[in-house]
Amino acid sequence: MNLIEELRWRGMIADIMPGTEEQLLKEMTTGYVGFDPTAESLHIGSLVPIILLVHVQKAGHKPMALIGGATGMIGDPTGKSAERNLLDEATLTKNIVGIKSQLEKFLSFDADKPNAAVMVNNYDWFKPISFIDFLRDVGKHITVNYMMSKDSVKKRIEGDTGISYTEFAYQLMQGYDYYWLYNNMNCKLQFGGSDQWGNMTTGAELIRRKCGGEAFVFTCPLMTKADGGKFGKTESGNIWLSAERTTPYQFYQFWLNVSDADAEKWIKIFTFLSKEVINNLIAEHHTNSAARLLQKTLAKEVTIFVHGEDEYLKAVETTEKLFANANAPAESLSIDDLENMEGVQKIHFAKEKLTTGIDVISFLAETGIFSSKGEARKMLQNGGVSINRKKVENLQLLIQENILLHQKYVLVQKGKKHYYLVVC
Repeated sequence: MNLIEELRWRGMIADIMPGTEEQLLKEMTTGYVGFDPTAESLHIGSLVPIILLVHVQKAGHKPMALIGGATGMIGDPTGKSAERNLLDEATLTKNIVGIKSQLEKFLSFDADKPNAAVMVNNYDWFKPISFIDFLRDVGKHITVNYMMSKDSVKKRIEGDTGISYTEFAYQLMQGYDYYWLYNNMNCKLQFGGSDQWGNMTTGAELIRRKCGGEAFVFTCPLMTKADGGKFGKTESGNIWLSAERTTPYQFYQFWLNVSDADAEKWIKIFTFLSKEVINNLIAEHHTNSAARLLQKTLAKEVTIFVHGEDEYLKAVETTEKLFANANAPAESLSIDDLENMEGVQKIHFAKEKLTTGIDVISFLAETGIFSSKGEARKMLQNGGVSINRKKVENLQLLIQENILLHQKYVLVQKGKKHYYLVVC
C-alpha cells in the first residue's frame, strides 16, 4: 500500500485535496503539521499528528513539525467558543523547548538521511515582518468573503462571544506559514485535524494566488470516544505525553480501559501493526472479548511508543500488583509494596483523628478522596468503596487505629481504577 492507501485503511483520512496522492507517488515530498505550544508537553490529542509524521517518514517522504511560536501568541478560533489567554514570549519559549524534546523521541532527525525530519518555528519568519508588510504582501491576496466562509469563523461570529480581529487573522497567518515553507523549504503538503481544513486550504490558496504554485492538503478525523466522551480526558484531566504530568502507569491504564468499540478503531490509528496482524487480533477478540486482547495490545504498543519498553513493563507489573492480586489480603502487602505502588495517590492524614475513631464518610471527605460527604455517601451506597481491599457495606463504619496497615497506612479503592494510600 502507498501512504494514502495505508492511512485510508487505518481510518486516518477525513478530507483530501485532489492530486495529493499523485504528488506523493511522484516524488519525495516534504509535508508538515503544526503544533500549538500552549503547554510544555503535548498530550495524547497530539499523538495522531505525530503518528502521521512517522507514517510520512516511513513512506520515504520528509516530515516537518512546525511549532507555532508566533501563532501561539494570538490563538486559533477553531473549535473554541471563546478567546483563549495569550501567552508571553518567555512561556512560549519554555513550551517550545519541551515540545521539541518530545518530538525528537518519535522522528529521525539524522541529517545524513535525505528524508530527515525538520523542526521549524514560525516566530522566526514572523518576527521581522511589519504589520504594513503583512497587509500589503499577504492580506490583499485573500478576501474577507473567503475568510468569512470558513466554518471556524462563522461559528464564532454567530456565537455569543464573537471573534476578535486577532483571532480572525489566524487563518492568514497559518496560510502564510504554508506559503513561506513552500517558497523556502519546498514544502508541498500540509496535514492535520479535520477542524483545520479551512485554515490549511487558505494556505494552499495563498500559494496559488501569490506565486501560481500547487500545494496539497489532507486531514484526519478528530478523535472521539464511542460513548460520546471527550478523547484523552479522564477524571484527573488530560493524558499527557510527559511522564512527569501523566505517569507511564496512568498512561497505560488509559488505553487498557478503553471500550471494545474504541479499541477496535484505535488499534489501527495509534499503532504501527500491520493490517494482517490487526485483522487477526480483531477476529480473536470477537471470539473472547473478556480477555481484552485488543485493549492489552493497544496499551502495550502505545505505551512502548511513547515511554519505552522498560516503563511499559513497570506499568504491567504495577497493574498486576493492584488488580491481579486484588483478592489477596491487604495485610499481606509489605511497607515497600505500599510505598512503591505506582499509580496510587498518596494522602497524609492526622493519626490522632483515629484515636477515638472517625466515621467512614467523614474520613473519605476529609482526606479529599471525595469532594464532599454527599459524594462519599452515594459511592458507599453503590458499593464503590473498599478499604484495605474489603468492600465497605456499613455506612456507620468507624475508621480507627486498629485498621492501619503496619500501624501507618490505609489503602482505599474508589470505583474500579482509583487507588489512594492514606498515610497516618
